[in-house]
Amino acid sequence: MSQAGTSSELILGIESSCDETAAAVVRAGREVCSSVVHSQIAEHAPFGGVVPEIAGRSHLRQILPVVEEALDQARVDLDDLAAIAVTSRPGLIGSLLVGLCTAKALAYARGLPLVGVHHIEAHAYAATMESDVQLPALALVVSGGHTALYRMASPTDLALLSQTLDDAAGEAFDKVAHLLGLGYPGGPEISRLAEEGDPRAIRFPRYRAKEGRPSFSFSGLKTAVLYHLRGQDALAPTPAPEDIERPQDVAASFQEAVVDTLVGETLRSAEREGLETILVTGGVACNARLRERMGEAAAERGLRAVFPSPAYCSDNAAMIAGLGFELWRTGATADLELDASAR
Repeated sequence: MSQAGTSSELILGIESSCDETAAAVVRAGREVCSSVVHSQIAEHAPFGGVVPEIAGRSHLRQILPVVEEALDQARVDLDDLAAIAVTSRPGLIGSLLVGLCTAKALAYARGLPLVGVHHIEAHAYAATMESDVQLPALALVVSGGHTALYRMASPTDLALLSQTLDDAAGEAFDKVAHLLGLGYPGGPEISRLAEEGDPRAIRFPRYRAKEGRPSFSFSGLKTAVLYHLRGQDALAPTPAPEDIERPQDVAASFQEAVVDTLVGETLRSAEREGLETILVTGGVACNARLRERMGEAAAERGLRAVFPSPAYCSDNAAMIAGLGFELWRTGATADLELDASAR
């Protein structure tokens, strides 16, 4: 029996949408009793990005040990749980199916309710787990696969306002890091190098959304970095990393352009919607420059910017269990025919 709390409020969350195998036990949607994440970075780093088949096979190897560790750390067993929550969409279909099939089997074996959770909505919810947040709020979810703005009326009521026209911000970080000869994932590598550079050294373009158009676009910025490195000849080779002049300035200027775009469009959207609270989450929300600029710019306008702890910005199962609790207590459970969806 758990020392973490009463069984009626304990939710096991399972997350396997991309390249982290994660499980967590959360009480009443906010108290994290355990959170275990197995990262696949080392497996994908040689390829410079996530390889779906490698991801799926890694999930198969790790899912049960990760679930067992989460239960052990929380000092609970399956019979102590109120429900099992699992990411059912969106994500890599093979990866999603590993977590979903595991959750279904455990729920069936113990007669527990099953809750399907939307991965992106869980990211937005993560920002409410550690802070008292007054809703409605604007949620910016910014990661390797997603860059989107949502109006969050309640934990279970999110409306998509806008999203990226092309690349996600995190994807742009990875691609520019590759051009600079940096490691994977690119976000932390760019951020570290940018600390040594001048963010005003190179004036890279910023996308500005027009009325009715997507709020974000990063493909043009990525292309601008490419042409800065190799010149205007489209057939010229990309220079070797050791031949790039002041790569720290390239990294700092690129990062500043991404941050300018995210901050500017998010604040404009908050003002249009009349929302005073901005939730910023997803893997890119770990970026120190984004946290600094968004916080300062929001405060200047009398708004509040809320970031989860870095551990709850990147993919994790605590956010799945947290939102799963909110869905479970409203009766939004699923049957064993729940299917995974890549979109």
